[in-house]
Amino acid sequence: MIDKNIPKSVVARLPLYLHYLKTLNHGSSATISSATIAKAVGLGEVQVRKDLAMVSGGGKPKVGYYRKELVADVMEVLDCKRVKKAVIVGAGRLGTALLSYEGFGEYNLDIVAAFDVDESKIGGECHGKKIMALSELNSYCKENEVGIGIITVRERDAQTVCDMLIDSGVTAVWSFAPVKLEVPNGIYLKEENLAGNLAVLASNI
Repeated sequence: MIDKNIPKSVVARLPLYLHYLKTLNHGSSATISSATIAKAVGLGEVQVRKDLAMVSGGGKPKVGYYRKELVADVMEVLDCKRVKKAVIVGAGRLGTALLSYEGFGEYNLDIVAAFDVDESKIGGECHGKKIMALSELNSYCKENEVGIGIITVRERDAQTVCDMLIDSGVTAVWSFAPVKLEVPNGIYLKEENLAGNLAVLASNI
């Protein structure tokens, strides 16, 4: 039985393993070793073996893991077997870029709509997804059982948008605004600071 109390640090690495396993073609071996996975994703073999031990009981000495079973186990932990809906607030360049990204589908994530206050954008579409008025956010999220909110607005508006998303029923927020947000207990928050991360990279050049 899979342990559901897996540390977040381990869960954060699981998409790396899943993506690699899914890239293997149908002609590949039915089994795969932790050493092979480790080399492919650039992590230590011991780390990968420990991570997979928390996810799957299918690993066997000198045999490794049966790929199909391992994929199923990782997908179960990541809850990838059901489609999870997300919305974006902020239909600017970053928001529309995320709308167009097809990689989310690999994990059964579907960004179903975007919201904005710019009347010139409202009513239009981006990559087949509707851009709606921010005033429609609450009703849309509740009617469509949206669980994830993505924030791509200006720093000064981010907390207000975050509060609106939570009031609309989302339980997970992914923010690209460079500001620390406050969320109540039970809401999962993931924050990205693109400029800050780039500055860290630049400091090493």
